[in-house]
Amino acid sequence: MRSFHVATGQRNQMIEITDEVRRCVAESGVEDGIVTVFAAHTTAAITINENADPDVVRDLNVHLSRLSPEKGDYRHAEGNSDSHLKSTLVGASETVLLNRGRLILGTWQGIYFCEFDGPRQRTIHVKVIGQ
Repeated sequence: MRSFHVATGQRNQMIEITDEVRRCVAESGVEDGIVTVFAAHTTAAITINENADPDVVRDLNVHLSRLSPEKGDYRHAEGNSDSHLKSTLVGASETVLLNRGRLILGTWQGIYFCEFDGPRQRTIHVKVIGQ
């Protein structure tokens, strides 16, 4: 397993981490198999989405905040219940196919770390499993 850190600067932020995941794959030496990218945080997530138009990330953040607003009828005392809900909606991990040492992603797809309770320093774990 390999890990890397992401520093976030905003409460809600999506940072493309595709290149970092590719580095982890290259370091593993595995050519064919699967890659799991995991955020071990209850207020963060991993997703795959379009990386060509930054408005997609903006739209995702805006609408996740509408689905789970920062202020609401929450009982959790830390004041970040919306972050926990967003993390649950998006999910803590993604699995990507690996072929000939390359991630199998669509033309416009990128892997994103989703911060919902920043700014923070976060750790992303990458497990590469050969076939």
